[in-house]
Amino acid sequence: MVVLTVAFTVQCFNDVYIRSTVESWLALTPFALARGYVWQLLTFQFLHVDLWHLIGNLLGLWFFGRFVENVLGTRRFLAAYFGAGVIGGLLQCALMLLFPEHFQPFVFGASAGEMGIFAIFCRLQSSSEIRWNFILPIRADVLLWVTAGISLFFTLVPSQRGGNYAHAAHLGGILAGLAWVKLGWHLDFVTLPWQGFFARWRRWRPLQSRQRKLELVRVAASKPAPWRKPRPDRDEEPPAGDYISQEVDPILDKISAHGLHSLTERERKILEAARAKMSRK
Repeated sequence: MVVLTVAFTVQCFNDVYIRSTVESWLALTPFALARGYVWQLLTFQFLHVDLWHLIGNLLGLWFFGRFVENVLGTRRFLAAYFGAGVIGGLLQCALMLLFPEHFQPFVFGASAGEMGIFAIFCRLQSSSEIRWNFILPIRADVLLWVTAGISLFFTLVPSQRGGNYAHAAHLGGILAGLAWVKLGWHLDFVTLPWQGFFARWRRWRPLQSRQRKLELVRVAASKPAPWRKPRPDRDEEPPAGDYISQEVDPILDKISAHGLHSLTERERKILEAARAKMSRK
């Protein structure tokens, strides 16, 4: 809320004193996006048309954002907020490209992200009572479907009577919020799709990975558990080739988690075969 207010203040100063054209680089326009101005998918969410546009979004974030952030945590809240804004912006841009005569050539505002947070709130607190326009009491789930219906109608029928709003961006934000809850991403024990990727990227050490694995394989293969009896030679031979490489990582993870004594004889043979293969390379 503070950042949005500061950005709006800078917009006002720019209108009067600076008169820079930087806003045209930050607002979301489909043709600029097609030319690779991908940052606009984020920057357009910090700009607002006028004071009432800003106040409406700040109120939405204040009333719904506090609860959603308490449930999701700050990181997931920000991911949901900006993600809904991106989805809403993409949907609005697609329609601006397809029907330029019916849609404004640019879009900005935090409404799409705020609508995503609003949708998450309504799904998690469907029976809560909301005072629409601070007066009319209405259930959260009913207000959600009314809002989604209005956005859908004016997306399909982009009449000027619907006001100067980016209804498609609102609809995209609502759909993103509904998908967030549907996929269970509001639960902290559900891994977000990109979390695994970033975790692997942070652990990636191309110059150390092969040497470390070779060391672990050597240690594991050379220290059999003293209380285990050797099994007969007729045991199943360890698989070779790509299958070995697929099984080595889980075995190394098992060593890290439970120690060498947790390995079976078959796992030790796989490690020995992998060590021999890696030594030949």
